[in-house]
Amino acid sequence: MAATFPTAVIDNNSLVVPASLDRSAQRVLIVDDEALIRSLFSAFLGEKYVCETAASSDEALVHLAKDTYALVITDIQMPGRNGVELLRDVRSRYPDTAVIMISGIDRPQRIRDTLQLGAVDYLTKPIELEVLGFSVDRALERRELMLTARSYRADLERQNVELAARKAQLERLQAQIVHSEKMAGLGHLAAGVAHELNNPAGFIIGNMALLRGYLGRLELVLSIYERASLPRDEAAELQLTKKEIGYDALLPDLRSMIADCFEGAERIRDVVKNLRLFSRIDDAEFKRVDLHESIDSTIRLLSPYYGSSRIRLTREYGALPPVNCYAGQLNQVWTNLLVNAAQAIKRQGEVKISSRVDDESAVITISDTGCGIEPEQLHRVFDPFFTTKPVGEGTGLGLSITYRIIEKHGGTIDVESVPGAGTKFRVSIPIDGPPPSQNTKRSKHDLQTFDC
Repeated sequence: MAATFPTAVIDNNSLVVPASLDRSAQRVLIVDDEALIRSLFSAFLGEKYVCETAASSDEALVHLAKDTYALVITDIQMPGRNGVELLRDVRSRYPDTAVIMISGIDRPQRIRDTLQLGAVDYLTKPIELEVLGFSVDRALERRELMLTARSYRADLERQNVELAARKAQLERLQAQIVHSEKMAGLGHLAAGVAHELNNPAGFIIGNMALLRGYLGRLELVLSIYERASLPRDEAAELQLTKKEIGYDALLPDLRSMIADCFEGAERIRDVVKNLRLFSRIDDAEFKRVDLHESIDSTIRLLSPYYGSSRIRLTREYGALPPVNCYAGQLNQVWTNLLVNAAQAIKRQGEVKISSRVDDESAVITISDTGCGIEPEQLHRVFDPFFTTKPVGEGTGLGLSITYRIIEKHGGTIDVESVPGAGTKFRVSIPIDGPPPSQNTKRSKHDLQTFDC
């Protein structure tokens, strides 16, 4: 019976799976202390296989240490170490090598023991050569099937790992798409709200400023009337009227109300500015910028926060090449992050800024030793209108704007925080990133660029 070797198979993924998985597929080692049997078996099997012989178990182990064999045919009864011991060594050291046991003893228990130890067959002397050839063919085919199955299993495991990685990547991309769509929808909404609020807020601020001036003029006229001499009856009536209307507190109250209204209108204006930036980030010139200079200029503008001894500012700048970016937008990023870091420190603390190059990106890290963020709130810090600050102290748009700017530059931003210990923001921006695709031209109703 002739041994057959299937040809190579190419699947749809162009993975070549050879039928003979190694060069040892046709190498057979014959181990017997009788030279006649070794010669007979070698001559018969040598027509189809590469055969070598060994007179003892020790000599066989020397051969196995030098070369790789697909099959070992070994007698059980031999001087020194017997065939069973050789079987144990082969199965332990060379698990891909099949073993056929040969013996003149036909005992079921011995046959069972050798098969349990890993032998693929047990032949009893005298052996017909055709039976030997059939056993060898079957053993080698079984070995081929086992190696092929192992190769397929390894390939399936690799594909499963790749599929799991692709699934995780798709989930991340899906989450990014959902976030981008949410940001786009909120951007349209914010643009409409800002447009509707902008003109009324302007009217209020302008009129309150005029009203403050008019009140000053009115106070000047009233002060002249206060010094004027009136007849006794009119003076008494005037004093009575002033008492009834609370004249002494009227002007101070008016001044206080005007100041409060003016401050409230300015807050509305600030909210409108943030909404403008959130809905339409400026498209200034895209150019190479020194990020260290950008950060330092931002710090100078934030002197009310960093000019006192309450906050210790530490800079650990690495060597950064100029980065392709919109300088004004990145200034907004540093402003938002540095203001948040300063506000997170209630009494004494440190804000540290570090920079480095990672692969082809510039990485800026801004950390503080402030109050930190609770774990259940950490995943929401980039959501629009979410803020941990008290009512009236924050609009919840700063980090949303920051996220959008970094995303527009093709970068990433992530946050780590420990409540009571501080927060760390890490910004990564491609050094040689291309300009983001430009939107269509703005209409006359589009909002102007500004810094908030």
